Amino acid sequence: MALKNAYLKGVYEQLSAKSAHEPEFLQAVLEVLESLEPVVERRPELEKLGIIERLVEPERIIQFRVPWVDDSGKVQVNRGYRIEFNSAIGPYKGGLRLHPSVNLSILKFLGFEQVLKNSLTTLPMGGGKGGSDFDPKGKSDAEVMRFCQSFMTELCRHIGQFTDVPAGDIGVGGREIGYLFGQYKRIRNEFTGVLTGKGLTYGGSLTRTEATGYGVCYFTKEMLAAKGESFQDKRVVISGSGNVAIYANQKATQLGGKVVAMSDSNGYIVDEAGIDFKVIKEIKEVKRDRIKTYLNYVPSAKYVEGCKGIWSVKCDVALPCATQNELDEEGAKALVANGCIAVAEGANMPSTPEAVAVFQAAGILFAPAKAANAGGVAVSGLEMSQNSLRLSWSFEEVDERLHNIMVNIYNAAASAAKEYGMEGNLVAGANIAGFLKVADAMIAQGIV
Repeated sequence: MALKNAYLKGVYEQLSAKSAHEPEFLQAVLEVLESLEPVVERRPELEKLGIIERLVEPERIIQFRVPWVDDSGKVQVNRGYRIEFNSAIGPYKGGLRLHPSVNLSILKFLGFEQVLKNSLTTLPMGGGKGGSDFDPKGKSDAEVMRFCQSFMTELCRHIGQFTDVPAGDIGVGGREIGYLFGQYKRIRNEFTGVLTGKGLTYGGSLTRTEATGYGVCYFTKEMLAAKGESFQDKRVVISGSGNVAIYANQKATQLGGKVVAMSDSNGYIVDEAGIDFKVIKEIKEVKRDRIKTYLNYVPSAKYVEGCKGIWSVKCDVALPCATQNELDEEGAKALVANGCIAVAEGANMPSTPEAVAVFQAAGILFAPAKAANAGGVAVSGLEMSQNSLRLSWSFEEVDERLHNIMVNIYNAAASAAKEYGMEGNLVAGANIAGFLKVADAMIAQGIV
C-alpha cells in the first residue's frame, strides 16, 4: 500500500478489515485515495467532517432473490442487487449488469467509480450500480423477459425518476431495458424517465447506443492533441466487441485511425486492412455470434484463440473496452515494447494497478475509465433531461453535447492534475476533479 497520509491510511485499513472479501472494490478505493492525498493535506476539514469515511460507504445496499421460470417450466433463482452509493449531487445513476460474475465486490467498485465519473460529466447525477448473476447468453427472449419482469417487481420499489435511475451495462441492452421498463410502468402505473437506454419509440435518446464508444475516442482525441498527436494513420487495438468496442471502432476510424484488432471472450481477430465496423456490428448486434465468424466475411483476417494475447498486436493506440482487470502488467509491457503511445479505458477499470504503473513509468498517455468512458452515462443524463422536457434532440445535437462534455472532462482532469502538482497524471486529475464536487456537496448538506 502506497498511502502516506495517516488519515487516508487509517480509513483504508478500516475499510480493508471490513471488506477483505471484496478485492475489486478495495482496488478501486485505493487508487482514488492515493490520488486524494494532496487534497486532504490542503483541506483538513475533510478529515474533521469524515468525508472520506462517508465517501467509501454506500448509502444503501439492496439485495434480493429473483425467481423466474425457464422454458422447460423449471423455477430458477438468481440474486439481484442495487448499490445506491452516493446521492450528494443528484439521484443515483448507474447501470444494471447481468453476468455470472456479478457480486457485491464488483458492484461496489462500479458504484464507487460511478460517483466520481458522474461528477465529472457536470450533470446532476449521483452514483449507483446494480444487476444480477443471471446470464442472458443462451436464453430465449421469453426467458429473458420473465427474468427481467421478476427482477423489476422487486427493484421498482427502490427506484424512481428523482430517486435512482438505472441504465444498461454488460448483458443489458435494448431488449432488457424494454422488458424492465414495461414491468415498471405496469406496476407503478406511470410513464417516467426511470430508466435510460430506452428505445427511441418510448423516450430513448439518439446517440445513446454509440455514446461510450464515441466518448472514449473524443477523450483520446483531446489527450493526443495536447501532445501534438491525432488518430490520423494510427493503428488502433480495441479489446471487446460489445457496444463500447463496436462504436469505438466506428469513431476511431472516422477520426482517421485504423482498427487492426478486436476480441471477444473466446479470442481475437486481426485485420491489417482495418476491421470493418459494419461486419462487427452485424455479427454482434444482429446475429449475436462469436467474433471468429468475422473470417466468414473477411477471409484475409486472422483469428487467434484466447483474448489475452490481443495486447501483443502492434498498435499506436490501445482501447481496452471489455471488462475489469483484462489488461495486466504483461500486456502493458507488450504495448510499451511495440511503441504504443496512448491507452484509454473504455471498460470499467480494465487495467490492473501494475499495468497502469507500467504505462505511467513509460510516459504513455493514459486515460482512466472514470474519465474516458463517461460518455455513456453523460448521454444517459441527456436522456433524463429530454424525458423531463418531454422532447427529443437530434443525433447531431446529442453528439455535439457529448463531444463538449468529453472535452470538458479532459480539461477538468488535466487542470486538477496540474493544480495539485501532478501534471499529466490524468488518473489523479480525474479522481480529484470528480471528488471535489461531491465533497463540497456533502459538506453543504451536513452529516447525512
